[in-house]
Amino acid sequence: MRALDSNGRVMRAWQQNRGTLLFLALMFCFRSAWADWVRVPTGSMNPTIVEGDRLMVDKHVYGLRVPFTLARLTVGRDPQRGEIVVFESPQDGSSLVKRVVAVPGDVIALDGEALIVNGVRARYERGDAERIASLLQATQAQDPQIVRERGLGPEHDIQILPHRAALRSFAPVVVPAGAYFMMGDNRDNSGDSRYFGFVPRRNIVGLASRVVVSFDPEHYYRPRGDRFLTPLG
Repeated sequence: MRALDSNGRVMRAWQQNRGTLLFLALMFCFRSAWADWVRVPTGSMNPTIVEGDRLMVDKHVYGLRVPFTLARLTVGRDPQRGEIVVFESPQDGSSLVKRVVAVPGDVIALDGEALIVNGVRARYERGDAERIASLLQATQAQDPQIVRERGLGPEHDIQILPHRAALRSFAPVVVPAGAYFMMGDNRDNSGDSRYFGFVPRRNIVGLASRVVVSFDPEHYYRPRGDRFLTPLG
């Protein structure tokens, strides 16, 4: 008798809430396979992305995935050099946001902060120093330098922390088939492919396309109005 009563309660609960439950299931599947947003807790992509940004991630661009897995239903296009992507770290599976700096078959080297891809050395000049004002105070205290990087894909600003110990040079390496080399725009404070190696294609979750909204962790998470719906590049 108790079993019948229990089954009856379950059926009534399902009938009363099935619309909500189906909506939630579809929403979670959509976020897992098509599009989602991620919170950025670190400054490894300064000055392009700052702590407290929430990013829109287009997950279908590189192939539609089975929800909650890395298995793909469609091929999609391959990531391009210069794009900002979200991927699962090959080291520990954590979710990371970095820039693609080399694609399969590229020969990449780093010479005193300067990228060299396929024998072409990136060009550098003074970047937009006004971007320093958007950084956390702890970062500003490290005397950051904003530098414009050109010649290896879409031009963009990177950040140099001259007084911080970092891996600033390495000999040429070839990116293997089916893998990518990722680096943070905050070149001297980023755990990236210099430390954990190449990122397999299947680990790349999606394309980070823009800042949806941003909250300043140093000012009680006050919204940053100037970063609302800012495209990433």
